[in-house]
Amino acid sequence: MIDLFSGLDAWVLVSLLLALTFVLAFEFINGFHDTANAVATVIYTKAMPPHLAVFFSGVFNFFGVLLGGVGVAYAIVHLLPVELLINVNTGHGLAMVFSLLAAAITWNLGTWYFGIPASSSHTLIGSILGVGLANALINDIPLGDGVNWQKAIDIAMSLVVSPMAGFAVAALVLLGLKWWRPLSKMHKTPEQRRKLDDKKHPPFWNRLVLVVSAMGVSFVHGSNDGQKGIGLIMLVLIGIVPAKFVLDLNSTTYQIERTRDATLHMSQFYERNAATLGEFLALGKAKASDLPEQFSCNPQQTEPTIAALQTSLQGVTDYHSLAAEKRVEVRRYLLCLDDTAKKVGKLPGLEAREKADLEKLRKDLTATTEYAPFWVIVAVALALGLGTMVGWKRVVLTVGEKIGKQGMTYAQGMSAQITAACAIGMANVFALPVSTTHVLSSGVAGTMVANKSGLQGGTVKTILMAWVLTLPASMGLAAGLFWLASKAIG
Repeated sequence: MIDLFSGLDAWVLVSLLLALTFVLAFEFINGFHDTANAVATVIYTKAMPPHLAVFFSGVFNFFGVLLGGVGVAYAIVHLLPVELLINVNTGHGLAMVFSLLAAAITWNLGTWYFGIPASSSHTLIGSILGVGLANALINDIPLGDGVNWQKAIDIAMSLVVSPMAGFAVAALVLLGLKWWRPLSKMHKTPEQRRKLDDKKHPPFWNRLVLVVSAMGVSFVHGSNDGQKGIGLIMLVLIGIVPAKFVLDLNSTTYQIERTRDATLHMSQFYERNAATLGEFLALGKAKASDLPEQFSCNPQQTEPTIAALQTSLQGVTDYHSLAAEKRVEVRRYLLCLDDTAKKVGKLPGLEAREKADLEKLRKDLTATTEYAPFWVIVAVALALGLGTMVGWKRVVLTVGEKIGKQGMTYAQGMSAQITAACAIGMANVFALPVSTTHVLSSGVAGTMVANKSGLQGGTVKTILMAWVLTLPASMGLAAGLFWLASKAIG
């Protein structure tokens, strides 16, 4: 990590440190903003003392980030259009990063202050969409090209469906527990347990399940939300010190060869499917010399882009041997070929087997651009883990007592937490960002309905309002900040 700072101008170094501080501050705030949901049930039911619950939740968040991979990280990054990503190493790239982070932090702190379980995922995604659309307006780009809408739709579906699934599944789990053990002590609230049994803690097995499921939610929260911070830091590093981070400089010779082979196989793939793709890709009509000086991603430039990339990587066994400008160039080629392949995969006429082959080629193609240095992962893990250990009280009370008209029973806590852990874990498998806040709070609401406890209209209305307003509010705030920053840098 030390060589990260070597040879940088003073203003570049200050910009880098400030941007990294912003990202880590966002993750720290995310820790106490979102993770309060992960420990809310285990604290409210007195399955664990608050200080222990928060400490171990922080630890499990830390390991969740370390072991979570980078799939969700780049799902978030690729919300931005490829044109903005390949030109991120500019003043506008820095303005983009600072604007979206400032918007996300502002909204997160505001909702936390009022104890509203709002979603950091919604906030971050709204901020990214806001700067993408503002960038389109400023540069006279069609709004349809201002954001990667297909990726935005995929993420929106996961954010909408996951709370609905959380509500329904948690309710069904609770009904199953009531059918299986209708007279069990797990259907008591902590208050009833204290009055009727003179016991402070849940029954042993209920307590064990509550603790394990809470740590499970913390782990999957770390692996999902932590990756968003990783993606943001990679945007910062690529924007400020592109020469060192546009490609994974630690790539092995085998990985570089795999990337080079992927371009060759992709060329063969397009030739094999020329009858279907020839017109879309203008196959046979363009040469490497036809690439414009102002490089842009155009499917009709696919053949010359492949040729240029193969020339750039010819004989390369270590990315350190490439000049800084050449590394940026290689990344642009790789991102554009991946973007075109993604569009090709959605065209009608391709067989399912061919689409599967194309997906494998895309993974090989981006293996040395979609990465994160270990120190980045550790920094995000520490920020998220430490953030978990402060500021949790405001949201715990909302989740435990203010969603339903009665307090939460042990069975309700178990049902909501098991559902949340499984739902977020599945989202991680498919590299989809979801909201821990909304999955868990909707799970609690589902159990309240299934338990015939009723819902507190005021709290539910506030949560729904936050759910509805977070996206447009963060979009508008980020877009406004980006517009101001763009005007400032000329």
